[in-house]
Amino acid sequence: MSDAFLIVAFLLGYLLGSIPFGMVLTKLAGTQDLRSIGSGNIGATNVLRTGRKGLAAATLIGDMLKGTIAVIIAGYYGGANAAMLAALGAFLGHLFPVWLKFNGGKGVATYIGVLIGLFWPAAILFCVMWLATAATTRYSSLAALIAAFVTPLFLWWFGHPALASLFVVMSLLLFYAHRENIKRLQAGTENRIGAK
Repeated sequence: MSDAFLIVAFLLGYLLGSIPFGMVLTKLAGTQDLRSIGSGNIGATNVLRTGRKGLAAATLIGDMLKGTIAVIIAGYYGGANAAMLAALGAFLGHLFPVWLKFNGGKGVATYIGVLIGLFWPAAILFCVMWLATAATTRYSSLAALIAAFVTPLFLWWFGHPALASLFVVMSLLLFYAHRENIKRLQAGTENRIGAK
């Protein structure tokens, strides 16, 4: 495998990751500009604020699958290193999409999507941690942060040090994307799941 393909794998991941499914689907459905409502974010949580649960579900699936597909394609043609670079590219593409002036989503769905492609048991762990935390605290953001903190530890524990290192980086990026949520959590002003 050449170094050139590693670059191709990263770029493939970035381009797939930067597809803003929330923006595309809401525009096709004729709703108002997603960036003008709620948090202004392009992810599934903000799509849900349009009142269109089907669109929100489709956005979630699209944002997950773009990460999974990038990893599978790169891994098939270039092996494990290419798959990991595609994963990082897809995640960065979602956070900083070139089509939206590098202002993207929070990255949770794409994080799960690349986990599915790289080591699916860790994706299950992430989802279980998210659900458990969300059920007990009713904070979606806190659930994502805790799940992202635990995931690299889980990967290391299961003997995947390279993946653990990759997801340390991705978890730090996810924390950065949630920096405003963290401030609101600290201030006690973060919205809870189901709050009006």
